[in-house]
Amino acid sequence: MIEHTENPLIFNTAINAVKYAQAPKNSQVCPFCDTEHLTDIFRIDGHKIWLKNKFPTIEHSLMTVIIESDEHLGDISTYHLEENREIFRFAFDCWDELISSGNYRSVLMFKNFGPHSGGTLRHPHLQIVGLEEADGYEQIAAENFTGVEIHQNGVEITLSTRPIMGFVEFNVIISDLDNVEQLADHVHTITNYLVNDYMNGRCDSYNLFFHHFDNRYICKIVPRFITSPYYIGYKIPQVNKREKLEEIAAELKEKLKNL
Repeated sequence: MIEHTENPLIFNTAINAVKYAQAPKNSQVCPFCDTEHLTDIFRIDGHKIWLKNKFPTIEHSLMTVIIESDEHLGDISTYHLEENREIFRFAFDCWDELISSGNYRSVLMFKNFGPHSGGTLRHPHLQIVGLEEADGYEQIAAENFTGVEIHQNGVEITLSTRPIMGFVEFNVIISDLDNVEQLADHVHTITNYLVNDYMNGRCDSYNLFFHHFDNRYICKIVPRFITSPYYIGYKIPQVNKREKLEEIAAELKEKLKNL
């Protein structure tokens, strides 16, 4: 029997209630567009802003947000390549700063995009969360990043055959932060593929999960749909048959040829 030593993260419903009570009633008002009234800012670089999350709903943590752009409907899948590279450099610097502080047992960075991703604001942003007590990597294994090889040249790209949740999980892997721009380019191409071509364009959501694992930097890209009941009820991930994974890998190899 598998034993999990970690307790769940504690979600503060009182703070969440305040968050929704203070949410703008006018859906046209975006707090990330209203930069003049932002507070608790850690760092600014052009239109990129790293700041404390105004509503820290997870206890025993530091919750922060990176506003990627002043373009309300922007996204990693649509930015110009240089802008996307700058966003990744900025985000990795912020993430490493929090890791290097030594104040947290683990520091997680992730991005939600689309209605099935778990996000609440459309304005493009990443989140960096320092967990004081929880180890965000406790249930993650090296095998979760291995599988069908798509690319191998400074940046390794795989399609998981042992996914964390399933069905399709792309892994973009570098060993040296000097290659972060290459990682950014490949994530740009894969997310663009997901929202435009994957499942004949029926995918409207994805997550990015960043891992500092085994001396490697990994971006796991997960297209999101309604979560499988096998995973919700039993923590059993599903994965496509090898033939389907090979088919997806072949499609993506064509997209990556010019990188």
